[in-house]
Amino acid sequence: MPISSSVPYHLVVGARSGFLQAFEAATPMWQRIAQRVDLGAKSTDLVDLGATPMPKNSKSGYTMQDYIEKRIAVTPDDWDITVHISKNAVKDDQTGTLDQRVRSAGERFQQHFDQLCFSALNAGDGSTYGTCYDGLSFFNNSHVDKGATYTTVQDNNYALGLTLTNFNTVWTAAMNFKDDHGQPSRYNYDLLVVPPALALSAAQITDNTEDATTGNRAINPFNGKVGYVVSQDFDATAWALVASAHAIKPILLVMREEPHLEDAWVDPNQPDGGWYAFKFSSRYDVFYGDWRLSALGQT
Repeated sequence: MPISSSVPYHLVVGARSGFLQAFEAATPMWQRIAQRVDLGAKSTDLVDLGATPMPKNSKSGYTMQDYIEKRIAVTPDDWDITVHISKNAVKDDQTGTLDQRVRSAGERFQQHFDQLCFSALNAGDGSTYGTCYDGLSFFNNSHVDKGATYTTVQDNNYALGLTLTNFNTVWTAAMNFKDDHGQPSRYNYDLLVVPPALALSAAQITDNTEDATTGNRAINPFNGKVGYVVSQDFDATAWALVASAHAIKPILLVMREEPHLEDAWVDPNQPDGGWYAFKFSSRYDVFYGDWRLSALGQT
């Protein structure tokens, strides 16, 4: 939809620049758990190869080793925000109102990225946001890579309340995840994701130099090695462990179109002399990556 010529040009420029300034200035949390994937088409299959085979001793000749293929179909959704400023406000030079609303729209898109990414992680034990590349829920106790050399069932879904002991249980299990060749995945599980209700418990696990559950000054081995982030999009009892330091992440934020000013038009039937309206649009959605990058402590 083209930008309307009936809207003053300086308002269109102000909407674009104000929106982008706010959008780029935000510090998004989603980048801790999600990686952005840009698409060149409205829908596509994301394809990746499994783990590289480990070296084998070649004294007795070579052994042909293969890669498995992982695939997931993605189609982003359409999202938009529409804001306005009255003609009278523009005439009275109160254009700061538009600037404020435009900046808020830019911030809201970033907040929506956060909401989608953390909500998907929180709901990973179901299919609300789709399934993993193996056809199972992202958090599942029956993960097996089809066609892999290593076909032992693996589990990244637990039902343990957040305590230092239970955290250690889940962290240890995650550290023992195997790739499709049966080798340790070697991811660094360095981020604990919790809701506000579990922030105190998370701080004791990640920031306390000692084991807060004992009185004998026992050392807390996770202090300084694991951080935590609080998400309002996590259920009150839910917590998850994430390998956040790697380029690949457990959640995929698939982007077809960046948030942008799609259209501007006049609505003369509104109060205050009519409205100048501005529609910001984008196309994106979230999907699941490699399940080995996260473990659900409790839903």
